[in-house]
Amino acid sequence: MSPSPSVVPGAEPFAHDAGRVGVLLSHGFTGSPASMVDWGRDLADRGYTVRVPRLPGHGTTWQEMNRTTWRDWYGALDHELDALRERCDAVVVAGLSMGGCLALRLAEQRPADVAGVVLVNPAVASRDPRLKAVPVLKHVLPSMAAIGGDIKKPGVSEGAYDRTPLRALHSMMQLWDDVRAGLDRVQAPVLFFRSVEDHVVDDSTLALVREGVRPELLTVVELTDSYHVATVDHDAPLIQERSAAFVADVTGGVTGGADRG
Repeated sequence: MSPSPSVVPGAEPFAHDAGRVGVLLSHGFTGSPASMVDWGRDLADRGYTVRVPRLPGHGTTWQEMNRTTWRDWYGALDHELDALRERCDAVVVAGLSMGGCLALRLAEQRPADVAGVVLVNPAVASRDPRLKAVPVLKHVLPSMAAIGGDIKKPGVSEGAYDRTPLRALHSMMQLWDDVRAGLDRVQAPVLFFRSVEDHVVDDSTLALVREGVRPELLTVVELTDSYHVATVDHDAPLIQERSAAFVADVTGGVTGGADRG
């Protein structure tokens, strides 16, 4: 068996132990923890226990990612949630793009363990007609052009692959089907950040979440100065402030650690 590829610099996971409230942050499809670490550090500075895992197949090579499926990615987050629940009184899950889809699935499958959900340009569907060919195309083409790096702010990277692995892409589409079918099972409050201009995810996901999640649970915040990877774009400070207030609200306002002054 050949050794696993090395993790690229900047794609390492982030972990911080502090108070009795935990936040689990998930990066997106073909991305890496680089898109979430600044957000995670901000929450850590506020006294929260934070985990930003590197999902299987990410942060190495797209070829390795093609050997993983959505069950591997979800399994990694499910394991992290287990660990956080052991040490924390309450946990909020958050995700960017596909990470948001995975966060929704955690809320669907484990309602007793998820106190709140924060979504940044999540995807549970797409109107892109090219996706119809993926189930067949994946057998003849290993990859296609990259979808990562949709960032308005100059000089910023999310550490995404330069190719999109098609077997993994098809698996993500199957994840969308699974999560869409269970949206009515979400019981936790949901904070949904949506970039007005997003070149990766269209507005079909927001419409589906509005249909599936009870209205009293859903709060939508528009981001006017960021593209898809808004967690490292111009609106990152807004995401950090609003999400921190949301975490405090849904968990009773107590971190169990030292709040930032």
